[in-house]
Amino acid sequence: MASPLSANGFLDALRDEGLTVVEVGDWRHHNRNHKGPWGPVHGVMIHHTVTSGSAKTVRICRDGHPGLPGPLCHGVITKDGRVHLVGYGRANHAGKGDDDVLRAVISEKALPHDNEANRDGNRYFYGFECENLGDGEDPWPEAQLEAIERAAAAVCRRHGWTARSVIGHKEWQPGKVDPRGFSMNTMRARIAERLK
Repeated sequence: MASPLSANGFLDALRDEGLTVVEVGDWRHHNRNHKGPWGPVHGVMIHHTVTSGSAKTVRICRDGHPGLPGPLCHGVITKDGRVHLVGYGRANHAGKGDDDVLRAVISEKALPHDNEANRDGNRYFYGFECENLGDGEDPWPEAQLEAIERAAAAVCRRHGWTARSVIGHKEWQPGKVDPRGFSMNTMRARIAERLK
């Protein structure tokens, strides 16, 4: 079990991993903590946004929309490889997912197939939303893929986790497809190599 990093610790971890970080408004205090606890944290979850345009994407992820208030993640990774911090604390990104997957993440074992939604993931995961239409055709620039790798590795490094602590939304919640367009196994391999 791990307590979440402080907001400053999170920012330092990302910068220490060589990322360009953009701080959006009062991100350190923008959260959904009044809806429940955040922590203990066990892993990092990667998403795609189904949006295009960096400014619009960052705004939506910070503010949310009528059906889902923001923040919708902790960091937004845009196509140029920048990480925009939009919130810190509990965020509306993971939703309910499979407790068997959570147990596998905690023990850093191979993930089982997600077949139920019975655990609150917003409590347990750091979330990165990645600018992409999510149609399987919108490209993933190398700068963005490298930023995903570095951001996930930064959090894992600070917590002493391996790459097995990084999952896609599609591996957590039945019916989700994000991130679409790259393999999470390949991304975990990249993260593992960076953590060596």
